[in-house]
Amino acid sequence: MHHNTYLSRMKLDILVMAAHPDDAELACGGTIALHTGKGYSVGVADLTRGELGTRGTAEIRMNEAAQAAQILKLSCRTNLKLMDGYISNDIASQIDVIKIIRCHQPEILIINATEDRHPDHARAAELCMNAQFLSGLAKIKTTYQTHEQAPWRPKSVYHYIQDTYIKPNVIVDISSHFDIKMQSIMTYKSQFYDPSSEYSNTYISDKKYLEYIKARAVEMGHAIGVMYGEGFVKANAVGVQTLFHVL
Repeated sequence: MHHNTYLSRMKLDILVMAAHPDDAELACGGTIALHTGKGYSVGVADLTRGELGTRGTAEIRMNEAAQAAQILKLSCRTNLKLMDGYISNDIASQIDVIKIIRCHQPEILIINATEDRHPDHARAAELCMNAQFLSGLAKIKTTYQTHEQAPWRPKSVYHYIQDTYIKPNVIVDISSHFDIKMQSIMTYKSQFYDPSSEYSNTYISDKKYLEYIKARAVEMGHAIGVMYGEGFVKANAVGVQTLFHVL
């Protein structure tokens, strides 16, 4: 697996973009594991290194992200190294995201929630939503390793749901992959509940936070009659070939 570099034309089925390392695991780790388990290629692009987090350091979090990538069987994981806490929907950031999208040419793009308690999350959602549209415009020229990139726009864009509850319009049954989701989250030892940690307690390191993650998965699963689920808001309409293709 490749880390922390743009990759020229490494085609992916699904690209997940995340404001911080651990966003993807918390919000859609089960969905990632489900798809990699079925043979789909999935990559994650973290926008920042999470360097403002109270616990841990940027270096620790990068190592934790690499461990989580192995558990989730990611094809690649990259980091754009934007400024944690100050993600901005500016031209330079849009170009960075466009380059990643064009490198990986995903059929499906999964991005941050449109609103959440951390202000970076909504800003990341807006940035990635704008960039995926612009990525399809031929007159926006980008290069990677001196090669001009072809325009590319994903077929579908999904927002995952984070701390703040948002009603989903798509729920994925992750019952068979819930344990892998939790394993991927727990690789972030600096961030989550660890009674032996020297770091001060935070909102997400409290033991109750992991119980909330499980409760959210139970709630989403309950809505579709399964044990565990992950909810998404599909940016465009949900299309089906027949009504029998929907749970």
